[in-house]
Amino acid sequence: MVRDNPSSSPAVIAVAGVYNNKESCMKRRDILAAAGVGLAATALAGCQKQNESTETQGGAPAETFTWKMVTSWPKNFPGVGVGAERFARLVNEMSNGRLQVKIYAAGELVPALEVFDAVSRGTAEMGHGAPYYWKGKVPAAQFFCALPFGPNAQEMNAWLHYGGGMALWEEVYKPFGVVPFACGATGVQTAGWFNKEINSVDDFKGLKMRTPGLGGEVLTKMGGTVVNLPAGEIFTALQTGAIDATEWIGPYNDLALGLHKAAKYYYTPGWQEPNVTFELTVNQAAWDKLPADLKAIVRAAARDVNGDVLDDYNARNMEAMEKLKAEGVEVRRLPDAVLARLREVAAEVVEASAAADPAAAKVWAQQKAYLKRLRDYAEDNEKLIYNIRT
Repeated sequence: MVRDNPSSSPAVIAVAGVYNNKESCMKRRDILAAAGVGLAATALAGCQKQNESTETQGGAPAETFTWKMVTSWPKNFPGVGVGAERFARLVNEMSNGRLQVKIYAAGELVPALEVFDAVSRGTAEMGHGAPYYWKGKVPAAQFFCALPFGPNAQEMNAWLHYGGGMALWEEVYKPFGVVPFACGATGVQTAGWFNKEINSVDDFKGLKMRTPGLGGEVLTKMGGTVVNLPAGEIFTALQTGAIDATEWIGPYNDLALGLHKAAKYYYTPGWQEPNVTFELTVNQAAWDKLPADLKAIVRAAARDVNGDVLDDYNARNMEAMEKLKAEGVEVRRLPDAVLARLREVAAEVVEASAAADPAAAKVWAQQKAYLKRLRDYAEDNEKLIYNIRT
Protein backbone atom coordinates (compact mmCIF):
# COMPACT_ATOMS: atom_id res chain seq x y z
CA MET A 1 0.00 0.00 0.00
CA VAL A 2 1.51 3.32 -1.09
CA ARG A 3 1.46 6.01 1.56
CA ASP A 4 -0.06 9.43 0.95
CA ASN A 5 2.12 12.09 -0.60
CA PRO A 6 4.16 13.52 2.31
CA SER A 7 4.06 17.02 0.84
CA SER A 8 0.68 17.54 2.52
CA SER A 9 2.08 17.23 6.05
CA PRO A 10 2.28 20.36 8.24
CA ALA A 11 6.01 19.82 8.79
CA VAL A 12 6.73 19.89 5.07
CA ILE A 13 4.58 22.97 4.56
CA ALA A 14 6.44 24.71 7.37
CA VAL A 15 9.84 23.87 5.91
CA ALA A 16 8.74 24.95 2.44
CA GLY A 17 7.62 28.28 3.86
CA VAL A 18 11.01 29.00 5.38
CA TYR A 19 13.08 28.17 2.31
CA ASN A 20 11.75 30.34 -0.48
CA ASN A 21 14.71 31.55 -2.49
CA LYS A 22 17.52 30.16 -4.57
CA GLU A 23 20.15 30.28 -1.82
CA SER A 24 17.86 28.50 0.59
CA CYS A 25 17.07 25.86 -2.01
CA MET A 26 20.73 25.06 -2.26
CA LYS A 27 20.89 24.75 1.53
CA ARG A 28 17.99 22.33 1.44
CA ARG A 29 19.97 20.06 -0.80
CA ASP A 30 22.77 20.14 1.76
CA ILE A 31 20.48 18.95 4.56
CA LEU A 32 18.90 16.18 2.48
CA ALA A 33 20.70 13.38 4.28
CA ALA A 34 20.28 14.81 7.77
CA ALA A 35 16.71 16.07 7.79
CA GLY A 36 14.85 12.79 7.26
CA VAL A 37 14.62 11.45 3.74
CA GLY A 38 10.89 11.76 3.10
CA LEU A 39 10.74 15.33 4.43
CA ALA A 40 13.92 16.53 2.73
CA ALA A 41 13.03 14.81 -0.54
CA THR A 42 9.68 16.57 -0.67
CA ALA A 43 11.30 19.87 0.22
CA LEU A 44 13.74 19.41 -2.65
CA ALA A 45 10.90 18.69 -5.05
CA GLY A 46 9.14 21.88 -3.98
CA CYS A 47 12.35 23.83 -4.31
CA GLN A 48 12.79 22.76 -7.91
CA LYS A 49 9.27 23.82 -8.79
CA GLN A 50 9.70 27.21 -7.08
CA ASN A 51 13.01 27.95 -8.75
CA GLU A 52 12.82 27.56 -12.52
CA SER A 53 16.57 28.24 -12.80
CA THR A 54 17.19 24.65 -11.69
CA GLU A 55 15.97 23.58 -15.12
CA THR A 56 18.74 25.45 -16.91
CA GLN A 57 22.49 25.33 -16.90
CA GLY A 58 24.21 28.50 -18.08
CA GLY A 59 21.03 29.63 -19.83
CA ALA A 60 20.67 26.38 -21.80
CA PRO A 61 18.05 23.70 -21.05
CA ALA A 62 19.27 21.19 -18.48
CA GLU A 63 19.98 17.70 -19.76
CA THR A 64 17.23 15.16 -19.16
CA PHE A 65 17.56 11.40 -18.75
CA THR A 66 15.11 8.58 -19.38
CA TRP A 67 16.15 5.33 -17.72
CA LYS A 68 14.81 1.80 -17.73
CA MET A 69 14.47 -0.09 -14.44
CA VAL A 70 14.10 -3.87 -14.68
CA THR A 71 12.79 -5.68 -11.61
CA SER A 72 12.49 -9.19 -10.22
CA TRP A 73 8.82 -8.66 -9.30
CA PRO A 74 5.46 -9.15 -11.00
CA LYS A 75 3.67 -5.99 -12.07
CA ASN A 76 2.09 -4.06 -9.17
CA PHE A 77 3.34 -6.66 -6.70
CA PRO A 78 2.50 -5.69 -3.08
CA GLY A 79 5.33 -4.56 -0.84
CA VAL A 80 8.58 -4.85 -2.72
CA GLY A 81 7.08 -4.23 -6.17
CA VAL A 82 5.17 -1.19 -4.97
CA GLY A 83 8.42 -0.01 -3.38
CA ALA A 84 10.15 0.00 -6.77
CA GLU A 85 7.26 1.99 -8.19
CA ARG A 86 7.49 4.47 -5.31
CA PHE A 87 11.19 4.94 -6.08
CA ALA A 88 10.50 5.75 -9.72
CA ARG A 89 7.75 8.20 -8.80
CA LEU A 90 9.91 9.99 -6.21
CA VAL A 91 12.79 10.38 -8.66
CA ASN A 92 10.50 11.70 -11.38
CA GLU A 93 8.91 14.22 -9.00
CA MET A 94 12.05 15.37 -7.18
CA SER A 95 13.96 15.89 -10.41
CA ASN A 96 11.04 17.81 -11.95
CA GLY A 97 11.15 15.38 -14.85
CA ARG A 98 14.88 15.66 -15.52
CA LEU A 99 15.36 11.98 -14.58
CA GLN A 100 12.46 9.78 -15.60
CA VAL A 101 12.46 6.10 -14.63
CA LYS A 102 10.32 3.59 -16.52
CA ILE A 103 9.72 0.30 -14.69
CA TYR A 104 9.66 -3.11 -16.34
CA ALA A 105 8.18 -5.99 -14.35
CA ALA A 106 9.81 -9.42 -14.30
CA GLY A 107 9.73 -10.93 -17.77
CA GLU A 108 8.78 -7.74 -19.61
CA LEU A 109 12.34 -6.91 -20.65
CA VAL A 110 14.46 -9.54 -18.88
CA PRO A 111 13.61 -12.56 -16.66
CA ALA A 112 13.25 -11.99 -12.92
CA LEU A 113 16.56 -13.61 -12.02
CA GLU A 114 18.61 -11.80 -14.70
CA VAL A 115 18.23 -8.24 -13.41
CA PHE A 116 21.83 -7.94 -12.22
CA ASP A 117 23.22 -9.06 -15.59
CA ALA A 118 20.95 -6.63 -17.44
CA VAL A 119 22.21 -3.68 -15.38
CA SER A 120 25.82 -4.83 -15.60
CA ARG A 121 25.80 -4.99 -19.38
CA GLY A 122 23.74 -1.80 -19.79
CA THR A 123 20.54 -3.34 -21.14
CA ALA A 124 18.85 -1.26 -18.43
CA GLU A 125 20.29 1.61 -16.43
CA MET A 126 18.65 0.42 -13.20
CA GLY A 127 17.43 -2.74 -11.53
CA HIS A 128 15.53 -3.73 -8.41
CA GLY A 129 15.93 -7.21 -6.96
CA ALA A 130 17.35 -9.27 -4.12
CA PRO A 131 21.17 -9.63 -3.96
CA TYR A 132 21.15 -13.37 -3.24
CA TYR A 133 19.52 -14.04 -6.63
CA TRP A 134 22.95 -13.57 -8.25
CA LYS A 135 25.07 -15.43 -5.73
CA GLY A 136 26.24 -17.77 -8.51
CA LYS A 137 27.93 -14.80 -10.19
CA VAL A 138 28.73 -12.75 -7.06
CA PRO A 139 29.04 -15.07 -4.01
CA ALA A 140 29.50 -12.16 -1.61
CA ALA A 141 26.21 -10.56 -2.70
CA GLN A 142 24.10 -12.70 -0.37
CA PHE A 143 25.85 -11.27 2.68
CA PHE A 144 24.21 -7.92 1.87
CA CYS A 145 20.79 -9.55 1.60
CA ALA A 146 19.87 -12.26 4.12
CA LEU A 147 21.64 -14.66 6.45
CA PRO A 148 19.94 -17.58 8.24
CA PHE A 149 19.64 -16.68 11.93
CA GLY A 150 21.29 -13.43 10.87
CA PRO A 151 20.64 -9.70 11.22
CA ASN A 152 17.18 -8.21 11.32
CA ALA A 153 16.33 -5.14 9.26
CA GLN A 154 17.51 -2.62 11.84
CA GLU A 155 20.81 -4.42 12.34
CA MET A 156 21.42 -4.74 8.59
CA ASN A 157 20.66 -1.06 8.04
CA ALA A 158 22.99 -0.04 10.86
CA TRP A 159 25.81 -2.12 9.39
CA LEU A 160 25.25 -0.92 5.84
CA HIS A 161 24.90 2.78 6.54
CA TYR A 162 27.03 3.28 9.65
CA GLY A 163 29.22 0.20 9.97
CA GLY A 164 31.07 0.17 6.65
CA GLY A 165 28.75 -2.23 4.84
CA MET A 166 27.95 0.05 1.90
CA ALA A 167 31.63 0.63 1.12
CA LEU A 168 32.14 -3.12 0.99
CA TRP A 169 29.05 -3.60 -1.16
CA GLU A 170 30.28 -1.00 -3.64
CA GLU A 171 33.69 -2.69 -3.69
CA VAL A 172 32.15 -6.12 -4.43
CA TYR A 173 29.99 -4.81 -7.30
CA LYS A 174 32.59 -2.51 -8.87
CA PRO A 175 34.16 -5.18 -11.15
CA PHE A 176 30.72 -5.74 -12.68
CA GLY A 177 30.14 -2.05 -13.41
CA VAL A 178 27.24 -1.84 -10.98
CA VAL A 179 26.54 0.66 -8.17
CA PRO A 180 24.35 -0.73 -5.31
CA PHE A 181 21.93 0.94 -2.90
CA ALA A 182 19.79 -0.59 -0.16
CA CYS A 183 16.20 -0.12 -1.33
CA GLY A 184 13.69 -2.00 0.80
CA ALA A 185 13.57 -4.53 3.63
CA THR A 186 11.09 -7.22 4.63
CA GLY A 187 11.72 -7.53 8.34
CA VAL A 188 11.39 -11.00 9.89
CA GLN A 189 9.86 -13.49 7.49
CA THR A 190 7.97 -16.72 8.07
CA ALA A 191 9.44 -20.21 7.66
CA GLY A 192 6.98 -20.95 4.87
CA TRP A 193 4.19 -23.16 3.58
CA PHE A 194 4.47 -26.94 3.69
CA ASN A 195 2.37 -29.83 2.42
CA LYS A 196 3.89 -32.11 5.02
CA GLU A 197 4.34 -31.63 8.75
CA ILE A 198 7.75 -30.79 10.17
CA ASN A 199 8.08 -32.63 13.47
CA SER A 200 11.77 -33.54 13.36
CA VAL A 201 14.91 -32.86 11.34
CA ASP A 202 14.27 -36.05 9.38
CA ASP A 203 11.23 -34.42 7.77
CA PHE A 204 13.54 -32.23 5.68
CA LYS A 205 14.99 -35.26 3.90
CA GLY A 206 13.75 -35.40 0.33
CA LEU A 207 11.77 -32.17 0.75
CA LYS A 208 11.57 -30.11 -2.45
CA MET A 209 11.37 -26.47 -1.42
CA ARG A 210 11.55 -23.08 -3.04
CA THR A 211 13.96 -21.10 -0.85
CA PRO A 212 16.93 -19.03 -2.09
CA GLY A 213 20.26 -17.90 -0.69
CA LEU A 214 22.13 -19.42 2.20
CA GLY A 215 18.87 -20.69 3.70
CA GLY A 216 18.57 -22.89 0.65
CA GLU A 217 22.05 -24.25 1.24
CA VAL A 218 21.03 -25.15 4.80
CA LEU A 219 18.03 -27.05 3.45
CA THR A 220 20.28 -28.93 1.03
CA LYS A 221 22.60 -29.91 3.84
CA MET A 222 19.58 -31.13 5.79
CA GLY A 223 18.76 -33.52 2.93
CA GLY A 224 16.28 -31.40 0.99
CA THR A 225 16.27 -30.15 -2.59
CA VAL A 226 16.18 -26.46 -3.46
CA VAL A 227 14.07 -25.27 -6.39
CA ASN A 228 14.60 -21.61 -7.35
CA LEU A 229 11.44 -19.96 -8.67
CA PRO A 230 10.31 -16.35 -9.14
CA ALA A 231 7.14 -15.20 -7.39
CA GLY A 232 4.87 -15.71 -10.39
CA GLU A 233 5.61 -19.44 -10.60
CA ILE A 234 5.38 -20.44 -6.94
CA PHE A 235 1.63 -21.08 -6.57
CA THR A 236 1.39 -23.45 -9.54
CA ALA A 237 4.50 -25.36 -8.50
CA LEU A 238 3.13 -25.82 -4.98
CA GLN A 239 -0.36 -26.72 -6.15
CA THR A 240 0.83 -29.31 -8.69
CA GLY A 241 3.35 -30.93 -6.35
CA ALA A 242 6.40 -29.78 -8.30
CA ILE A 243 7.55 -28.53 -4.90
CA ASP A 244 6.54 -29.69 -1.43
CA ALA A 245 7.10 -26.39 0.33
CA THR A 246 7.94 -22.76 -0.25
CA GLU A 247 8.77 -19.58 1.55
CA TRP A 248 8.36 -16.23 -0.09
CA ILE A 249 8.31 -13.33 2.35
CA GLY A 250 5.45 -13.37 4.79
CA PRO A 251 1.67 -13.11 5.18
CA TYR A 252 1.28 -9.91 3.11
CA ASN A 253 2.71 -11.41 -0.08
CA ASP A 254 1.71 -14.99 0.73
CA LEU A 255 -1.94 -14.00 0.89
CA ALA A 256 -1.66 -12.09 -2.40
CA LEU A 257 -0.12 -15.17 -4.05
CA GLY A 258 -2.84 -17.43 -2.62
CA LEU A 259 -0.32 -19.82 -1.10
CA HIS A 260 -2.77 -20.77 1.66
CA LYS A 261 -4.89 -22.41 -1.05
CA ALA A 262 -2.02 -24.65 -2.15
CA ALA A 263 -0.46 -25.80 1.14
CA LYS A 264 -1.70 -27.14 4.48
CA TYR A 265 0.80 -25.92 7.06
CA TYR A 266 2.18 -22.44 7.75
CA TYR A 267 5.33 -22.45 9.90
CA THR A 268 7.18 -19.76 11.82
CA PRO A 269 9.69 -18.26 12.60
CA GLY A 270 11.60 -17.25 9.49
CA TRP A 271 14.97 -18.63 10.59
CA GLN A 272 16.23 -18.60 7.01
CA GLU A 273 15.58 -14.88 6.55
CA PRO A 274 15.22 -12.69 9.64
CA ASN A 275 15.29 -9.96 6.99
CA VAL A 276 15.84 -9.55 3.29
CA THR A 277 17.40 -6.32 2.08
CA PHE A 278 16.42 -5.47 -1.49
CA GLU A 279 18.74 -3.57 -3.74
CA LEU A 280 18.63 -0.80 -6.27
CA THR A 281 21.40 -1.33 -8.82
CA VAL A 282 22.63 1.32 -11.25
CA ASN A 283 24.87 0.82 -14.25
CA GLN A 284 28.19 2.52 -13.47
CA ALA A 285 28.58 4.19 -16.87
CA ALA A 286 25.05 5.61 -16.65
CA TRP A 287 25.65 6.75 -13.07
CA ASP A 288 28.81 8.60 -14.05
CA LYS A 289 26.83 10.68 -16.58
CA LEU A 290 24.41 12.04 -13.97
CA PRO A 291 25.03 15.51 -12.52
CA ALA A 292 25.55 15.73 -8.77
CA ASP A 293 22.03 16.90 -7.94
CA LEU A 294 20.40 13.96 -9.74
CA LYS A 295 22.74 11.54 -8.00
CA ALA A 296 21.62 13.05 -4.70
CA ILE A 297 18.00 12.52 -5.69
CA VAL A 298 18.61 8.85 -6.49
CA ARG A 299 20.32 8.35 -3.12
CA ALA A 300 17.53 10.12 -1.26
CA ALA A 301 14.77 8.20 -3.02
CA ALA A 302 16.48 4.87 -2.36
CA ARG A 303 16.85 5.71 1.33
CA ASP A 304 13.18 6.71 1.52
CA VAL A 305 12.04 3.47 -0.09
CA ASN A 306 14.36 1.40 2.08
CA GLY A 307 12.42 2.52 5.14
CA ASP A 308 9.00 2.73 3.55
CA VAL A 309 9.00 -0.89 2.34
CA LEU A 310 9.84 -2.09 5.85
CA ASP A 311 7.02 0.01 7.28
CA ASP A 312 4.66 -1.40 4.67
CA TYR A 313 5.56 -4.99 5.49
CA ASN A 314 5.26 -4.47 9.23
CA ALA A 315 1.76 -3.04 8.85
CA ARG A 316 0.43 -5.35 6.12
CA ASN A 317 1.89 -8.58 7.48
CA MET A 318 -0.12 -8.05 10.64
CA GLU A 319 -3.33 -7.47 8.70
CA ALA A 320 -2.72 -10.40 6.36
CA MET A 321 -1.99 -12.80 9.21
CA GLU A 322 -5.30 -11.85 10.80
CA LYS A 323 -7.08 -12.63 7.52
CA LEU A 324 -5.29 -15.96 7.10
CA LYS A 325 -6.22 -17.05 10.61
CA ALA A 326 -9.81 -15.97 9.98
CA GLU A 327 -9.85 -18.27 6.95
CA GLY A 328 -8.76 -21.19 9.10
CA VAL A 329 -5.02 -21.25 8.45
CA GLU A 330 -3.15 -22.95 11.28
CA VAL A 331 0.09 -21.18 12.12
CA ARG A 332 2.62 -23.56 13.65
CA ARG A 333 5.94 -22.98 15.36
CA LEU A 334 8.86 -25.14 14.29
CA PRO A 335 9.89 -27.49 17.14
CA ASP A 336 12.76 -26.30 19.33
CA ALA A 337 14.90 -29.31 18.41
CA VAL A 338 14.44 -28.56 14.72
CA LEU A 339 15.37 -24.89 15.19
CA ALA A 340 18.43 -25.85 17.22
CA ARG A 341 19.69 -28.15 14.47
CA LEU A 342 18.93 -25.60 11.77
CA ARG A 343 20.98 -23.03 13.70
CA GLU A 344 23.95 -25.40 13.91
CA VAL A 345 23.84 -26.21 10.20
CA ALA A 346 23.34 -22.53 9.30
CA ALA A 347 26.52 -21.55 11.16
CA GLU A 348 28.46 -24.19 9.21
CA VAL A 349 26.99 -23.08 5.89
CA VAL A 350 27.67 -19.38 6.42
CA GLU A 351 31.28 -19.98 7.43
CA ALA A 352 31.88 -22.36 4.50
CA SER A 353 30.31 -19.95 2.00
CA ALA A 354 32.48 -17.10 3.24
CA ALA A 355 35.64 -19.22 3.16
CA ALA A 356 35.01 -20.26 -0.45
CA ASP A 357 35.28 -16.72 -1.86
CA PRO A 358 37.87 -14.05 -0.95
CA ALA A 359 35.41 -11.16 -1.30
CA ALA A 360 32.80 -12.96 0.78
CA ALA A 361 35.39 -13.77 3.44
CA LYS A 362 36.32 -10.09 3.72
CA VAL A 363 32.69 -9.01 3.95
CA TRP A 364 31.71 -11.67 6.49
CA ALA A 365 34.67 -11.00 8.78
CA GLN A 366 33.76 -7.32 9.03
CA GLN A 367 30.02 -7.93 9.18
CA LYS A 368 30.29 -10.63 11.84
CA ALA A 369 32.34 -8.41 14.14
CA TYR A 370 29.89 -5.53 13.78
CA LEU A 371 26.85 -7.74 14.32
CA LYS A 372 28.34 -9.08 17.54
CA ARG A 373 28.55 -5.55 18.89
CA LEU A 374 24.93 -4.89 17.88
CA ARG A 375 23.77 -8.10 19.53
CA ASP A 376 25.66 -7.35 22.72
CA TYR A 377 23.73 -4.10 22.93
CA ALA A 378 20.43 -5.87 22.15
CA GLU A 379 21.06 -8.34 24.96
CA ASP A 380 21.48 -5.45 27.40
CA ASN A 381 18.42 -3.56 26.22
CA GLU A 382 16.09 -4.53 23.36
CA LYS A 383 15.80 -8.24 24.15
CA LEU A 384 14.84 -7.41 27.71
CA ILE A 385 11.90 -5.26 26.71
CA TYR A 386 10.67 -7.87 24.21
CA ASN A 387 10.68 -10.48 26.96
CA ILE A 388 8.86 -8.44 29.59
CA ARG A 389 6.30 -6.45 27.64
CA THR A 390 2.72 -7.69 27.42
